[in-house]
Amino acid sequence: MNDESRTDRLERLLGSGGVERLAQSRVMVIGIGGVGSNCAEALARGGVGSFVLVDADRVQESNINRQAIAFESTLGRPKVEVMRDMIVDINPQARIETLERRILPDDVEGLFEDCPVDYCIDAQDTVTTKLAIAAYCDAHELPLLSSMGAANTFDPTKLAFADIYETSACPLSRVVRKQARKAGIKRMRVLYSTEQPAHTQAREGAERSERSDLGTMSYLPAIMGQMLAARAICDILGIEWA
Repeated sequence: MNDESRTDRLERLLGSGGVERLAQSRVMVIGIGGVGSNCAEALARGGVGSFVLVDADRVQESNINRQAIAFESTLGRPKVEVMRDMIVDINPQARIETLERRILPDDVEGLFEDCPVDYCIDAQDTVTTKLAIAAYCDAHELPLLSSMGAANTFDPTKLAFADIYETSACPLSRVVRKQARKAGIKRMRVLYSTEQPAHTQAREGAERSERSDLGTMSYLPAIMGQMLAARAICDILGIEWA
């Protein structure tokens, strides 16, 4: 019988002080989709003890190919509720606040004032909201990681962390970079892909807003979420990457 606790493997690397630091940290994950759900799961397994989870959507069948919270049994449930239950199943002592709402640019300041955190991960897709989150975090020196696009790409080795002004290839990064410059955002750390996206056809009769031309491999959002969690955990612990 194995007598190890859920934190023993972490303590061997981090010591009890590092484990305690993670347990006391509070991380906000905005967007509990393919990237955000996998990120939140990895943060919970990695020892982060407190969460603010933000998403307005419910689990749909189309989410099953890439989202950690998407199963036949969770269809129709609010994503933040499923994510909360998953985290509690990983760590019953976790402290979790769920916000079942869509964040618009004008909501950002109030969100952070009402829900102060140590770290923010932006894994939602709306450009104007990304910029508002980045502007707030830049002005208030709140650590932020923002996920760029994973759609229509295949190669996880092309994923990279960079300042938004150093990105290339990624169409979403191009749009965000241009608008961030206009907004005077000094620094915005992102995870993006340097791979040229594949060209796909939109579904016949689909509305432009549906973005039915975007396809996603099962593993890309999961790997992005794991990478964001890794970078956030190391940042919280003060561990530098080469």
